[in-house]
Amino acid sequence: MTTKVFFYLLNERFVENDEQVPEQAKQVMYYSLAIGHHVGVIDCFKKLLVCDYDAYQRFVDSFPEGDAKRKFAGLMRFGEIVIDSSHVNLLAKAMDENKANFTPQHQEWVEILMDTLASIQREPVMYIMVKRRDE
Repeated sequence: MTTKVFFYLLNERFVENDEQVPEQAKQVMYYSLAIGHHVGVIDCFKKLLVCDYDAYQRFVDSFPEGDAKRKFAGLMRFGEIVIDSSHVNLLAKAMDENKANFTPQHQEWVEILMDTLASIQREPVMYIMVKRRDE
């Protein structure tokens, strides 16, 4: 059995209804999306990145002590983490400052993650779900 780390991107959410939400009500819709399934919201995730658990641990270990390392290390402790708009600046800055310590494989991951963090900054309702899975 091998352990993998899956990064999923919430790239679409929709509410089960027959009407389009007017542009003026967009913030209300974002609030509804934030409270989630209680109002019939369906999350649609796409697989963003799959990596070996040991390689992920080495990725986390490459960071200096601090909030970014603690955030990424949460996967080892809890089995999953969420990366949302409140983490964008912290993680983007940490990955940029740590790029000299990344392996070529980690650099590929960082490129994907940095692009995704930029997307989240533009559309704050998006987020990344990171899960540990045994296969």
